[in-house]
Amino acid sequence: MAVSVNTVYTTVLYLLNKEQRGYVTPAEFNSVADLVQKEIFNSYFPDGNQVNRQNQNNTNNDTEFFDMFKDISYKLYPFVKEISFTYNTSLNCWYNATASNIYKIGEVVIDYNGQPKNSSIAQLVSKKDLEKISRSKLTSPTKKYPLFYTSNSIIPNTSFSQLILKTFPSAISGDSVLVNCLINPTSPSWGYTVGGVGQYVFQQINSPNSTSVDFELDISEQTNLIIRILKYFGVVINDPTIIEVAASEEQASEVNLKS
Repeated sequence: MAVSVNTVYTTVLYLLNKEQRGYVTPAEFNSVADLVQKEIFNSYFPDGNQVNRQNQNNTNNDTEFFDMFKDISYKLYPFVKEISFTYNTSLNCWYNATASNIYKIGEVVIDYNGQPKNSSIAQLVSKKDLEKISRSKLTSPTKKYPLFYTSNSIIPNTSFSQLILKTFPSAISGDSVLVNCLINPTSPSWGYTVGGVGQYVFQQINSPNSTSVDFELDISEQTNLIIRILKYFGVVINDPTIIEVAASEEQASEVNLKS
C-alpha cells in the first residue's frame, strides 16, 4: 500500500501551522517530497547490505515477521520490473523503449531465435574486459554463455541519452532481450485547483484531469516521510528548531532500525 500524498501534505501543514511556523505552498512541498522519496529509496541499498552482513554473522533476527533484510526487500518489490528491451539496427544495441525510468539492472536473459535456439542468462562485463575475454577461444562468449556491457547513447529519433546494452554474440532483430530492473519511483505530486477565495483545493487521485500522484513508497514509510520533509521545511522557513527536532527523530529511528 502506497503513502497518500494528501495525508503527508496536510500533516506537514498541520504541524507547521500548529506552532505558527509558516506556510508551505504545493510547489514547495512537491519539490521537497520528490527529494525525500528519492533519499529514502536510495537508503534501502546500504541498509540492505548492512543487514545482510548481520545475516552472514548470524547476528540478525530472522523470525517470520522480524527479518529486516526481508522487510527491506519487501519495500523494493513495487519497483522490480521485467522490461523487454528493443533492438536498434543502426547502433546494433538494445535499449529501453518503455516509459519506465530504470535505476539499476539485474539479470539479463537473451533469447537467440536462430538455429540452434538458446535462452541464456548473460553476464555483465566491462568493455575493456570483454576485449580480453574475446581473444581466447576458451572464454570467448557463445550463445549459451553470452556477455554484455552497458553504455549510454542517443537512440535515433530520440533527443536524450539513455542506457543501452551491447550483447555478445550479437542478439539481433528477431531475438529478444528481457531485463530484470529496479525502476525509479515516480515523483509525488499534490495536485490542486484554485478555489473561489484563492485557496488550494486538492485534486483527488484518478479524478478527471488530476495531476496528483501518491508516494510509491510502502505505507510503513509515512512517518519517515513526514519527519524528513519537516526537516527540509525548517530550512525553507529558516527555523533551526524544526531542523533539530526532525533530525533528532530521524536519527533515533535509524538507530532503532539498525541496532
